[in-house]
Amino acid sequence: MNTKTTKIIYWSGIIFMSLWFGASGYFELTKNPIVWGITQQLGYPPHFIYLLGVFKLSGIMILLIPNKLLRLKEWVFAGMFFDIVFAFFSKISVIGFPATIDALLAFSILTIAYIQFRKLYPFSYTLFFR
Repeated sequence: MNTKTTKIIYWSGIIFMSLWFGASGYFELTKNPIVWGITQQLGYPPHFIYLLGVFKLSGIMILLIPNKLLRLKEWVFAGMFFDIVFAFFSKISVIGFPATIDALLAFSILTIAYIQFRKLYPFSYTLFFR
């Protein structure tokens, strides 16, 4: 796969995840009744829902900055991964398997975007202390 194709797949995944997490973060911060209802049904407290919204919107801002803040992007990918995994297991245990389809889709797209990220920006191990 050439670099152009890798970039197209990467940016397509980033844009999709940014729209997904951006909408979710916006709905959490504006107290959308559907999003809040589901999240509270899963057992999460109100202050946690606000924190999710803030971190989601902050994360997508980091992801959308090209060629900068690569270490921070790594953390954003990890945060999105944990958000999706926790949503999956929360939904499967409280609501049931059919409610997890969105988490499975998001996880698949995030995984593909992360693989492309690593192809574009190979990790270089550097020592902090020499």
